Parts: sequence; structure tokens; C-alpha cells
Amino acid sequence: MAMDLKEGDILELKKAHPCGGNTFEIVRTGMDFRMKCLTCGTQIWISRVKLEKRIKKVTRT
Repeated sequence: MAMDLKEGDILELKKAHPCGGNTFEIVRTGMDFRMKCLTCGTQIWISRVKLEKRIKKVTRT
């Protein structure tokens, strides 16, 4: 069953971004997610399956 993730949620991931940050904000949802790194501001695309495996903590906004 898919996790209930919404735009604006803040995610803490198990694996850090190359800039060193591991917190991301969801910008767009769907089959793929677009997320913005809260440390450097870079936006990345990631599939739902990969993202759900990497999530450590979800903070609702």
C-alpha cells in the first residue's frame, strides 16, 4: 500500500544528498515525486518506489 504523501510535506531520508543535507520538501506528487533539498535548494525527481524505501521520517505541514 502506498504511503500518504502530500505536497509541502518535509521528509527526512536515510541517504543524504551530495550537499550533505537529508531533509527535502515535496514539491510535486504523482507516479514520480519532485523534491527540493532544504539545504541547497536543488530539485530532484525520484520514483515513488525508491522514495518510500528511503524515508526515515515524515513531518506534515
